[in-house]
Amino acid sequence: MTIFDKIIARQIPANIVYEDDLVLAFKDVKPAAPTHILVIPKKCIPRIAEAQPDDHKVLGHMLLKAGEIAKKAGLEQSGFRLVINNGPDAGESVPHLHLHIMGGRSMAWPPG
Repeated sequence: MTIFDKIIARQIPANIVYEDDLVLAFKDVKPAAPTHILVIPKKCIPRIAEAQPDDHKVLGHMLLKAGEIAKKAGLEQSGFRLVINNGPDAGESVPHLHLHIMGGRSMAWPPG
């Protein structure tokens, strides 16, 4: 079980900001921006490169919910960044697909 599986199972506490049948969203414990929320699928997909064609519903749902969550967090006007890391060189630290919503400050491009 990953740490995210344990959060879904309520074995580890998290500051949950959104939940439905497909996804769970909570505040990152080590935020890289004033607003930093993770959106995870309840189904464990290790990383985006391992997603299967039948995962399309949850993947699209994650993106739609990320936009809604960012709006509720007050990021609609100033902007926000969505990030999905895939593999260790990209910064992936938990092998459970997760989408970062980050905002509340100016961000440089390119990242990293």
